[in-house]
Amino acid sequence: MIDPWSILTAKQAEVARRFLAARAGERAHLVIYLSGAHAYGFPSPDSDLDLKCVHVAPTRDLVGLDPVPEARDRIEVVDGVELDYGSNELAQALRGAIKGNGNFLERLFGDLVLGGDPGLIAEARTVVRPVLSRRVARHYAGFAASQLHAFDDKPTAKRALYVLRTAATGRAALAHGEIVTDVAQLAAFVPPEISQLIEVKRRAERQLLDDAQVAAWRVRLAAAVQAVDAATATSPLPVDPPDAAVAAIDAWLRGVRKRFW
Repeated sequence: MIDPWSILTAKQAEVARRFLAARAGERAHLVIYLSGAHAYGFPSPDSDLDLKCVHVAPTRDLVGLDPVPEARDRIEVVDGVELDYGSNELAQALRGAIKGNGNFLERLFGDLVLGGDPGLIAEARTVVRPVLSRRVARHYAGFAASQLHAFDDKPTAKRALYVLRTAATGRAALAHGEIVTDVAQLAAFVPPEISQLIEVKRRAERQLLDDAQVAAWRVRLAAAVQAVDAATATSPLPVDPPDAAVAAIDAWLRGVRKRFW
């Protein structure tokens, strides 16, 4: 498995370590995941660091009168490095995983883990895997469709790649019950010409595709979105998460709460 720190420049890594050390003083992270273009396999020299996390709130705060925010977000530019940080409380992430929300599933199962609690990550993966269901189709097909609309508004290689990556991750999840985000590992679910888009993005991330490229890729992108829905019918995943698996998540969360008083 690749060391996620190795794909960052020395400056990015130094800034990220300082930034995350400060965030660790604010909340207990179960996982710190490097998402975005780095996780998808097509970062550009100026790509930001998309840091998506799951944290565990102290139980003593949860049982008090004041509500505890479930999400924490901030965007900062530190020494020229843009950091897009977001963290969600564990219960919210687990509810999302049960619903098939790929944002949370990717944080829990993604390869590019920069930090967190390795023991808890392993436990979370064990308990969450059995709730993977065909509900993921709704998330990935919907997100890919929204990215296609964004492509129609501004046809860049980056937006085309986001459509293809999202659709491919959804299809892989439906076919194999695995959460895979790197297009290099999704060759069976992306057109071979994707390498052309990756090259364009790395040269000029904001450059618009020409009319001929737009026409050719628009057909492929629409087909990619439709393929997610088509894959649902043949998926070996259950239609909905088994009740026993949901109950196991609930029991595990209650146990975690006892450890984080």
